[in-house]
Amino acid sequence: MGKKLNNILLGKQLTKKLKWGVAGCGNFLENTFLPAFQHLKKSKLVSVYSSNLQRADFIKKKFNAENSFNNYQQFLSSDIEAVYIASKNSDHYQQVIDAANAGKHILCEKPLSITLEQAKEMVEVCKKNNVTLTTNFVMRHHPIIKKTKEFIDGNLIGKIVSISVKFNYDNQPNDNFRFRLNESGGGALRDLGPHMIDLLRFLGGEFSILGGAVDNVIYDSKVDDFATALVKFDNGGYGDFNVSFNVSEPVNRIEILGHKGTIIIDNMIGKRNAASKMTINLKNEGKKAFRRRANRQLFLLHDVQRAFLKNELPLITADDGLINMEIISKLEAK
Repeated sequence: MGKKLNNILLGKQLTKKLKWGVAGCGNFLENTFLPAFQHLKKSKLVSVYSSNLQRADFIKKKFNAENSFNNYQQFLSSDIEAVYIASKNSDHYQQVIDAANAGKHILCEKPLSITLEQAKEMVEVCKKNNVTLTTNFVMRHHPIIKKTKEFIDGNLIGKIVSISVKFNYDNQPNDNFRFRLNESGGGALRDLGPHMIDLLRFLGGEFSILGGAVDNVIYDSKVDDFATALVKFDNGGYGDFNVSFNVSEPVNRIEILGHKGTIIIDNMIGKRNAASKMTINLKNEGKKAFRRRANRQLFLLHDVQRAFLKNELPLITADDGLINMEIISKLEAK
């Protein structure tokens, strides 16, 4: 009896595996993304692309992929259905366009591109080719963030007064692409800001920018080492964020103030797989603290895998990535 028929008779459901390619072989791909990816049961790494073939070969061997390429068109022509684009920001535009035209679903790193005009075209080409485009905004996939969203929507802490998010660390100018303006598009705002902007939108809803600054406070560099913004949510209340490459001992946290209580989240921003802490302080009830350790990259990958396999929308849509770019562009223009 054939194995396939035997499985059917035994009532076992045959699982289709989503065949992936990854483009761009930096440290994040090697040390964070692919280790999380290996836990997916319905996905398989097939092909690896890098402009440096030696690096692509290394990643292929380390993570048991089948193919490695330094030619992007050959990479797209290999037996893959989905692409994770982890290359430098200036490469996102053409790589997304080519992947969409090749009929591949796409998970792209943030920010979507260097310019807003490019990002708009990327979204349109993906829609035209009926492929899904999503962005790697991992923060909103953490269970504590999702629970916080439920609490806000359920009016647990009353009408929102303000939401404040901070992401700072010390990243001295070096030879990484993030410090080359033509390859990154900008510094701290482009690298850290997308996560904070997405958190504000996810938790508080759409907003308008009241003011902001993009500056170099400590380091003399061609890209910004600090950015901040004050926003007003469309449904009331205010928000703010700051990000930087210049703080050696940061206090990165999320503070949500409501009319009936507060929610503080520590040990999440700037930490991967750490035990994050949520502290809820409600009027007449006192403080309650909850801790949760979670691999937010893996949670995002599970959602993206489901969306790609079932042709459904992921939690983070192409429009989320585009709106994020619009906000960044407005702040850089101030």
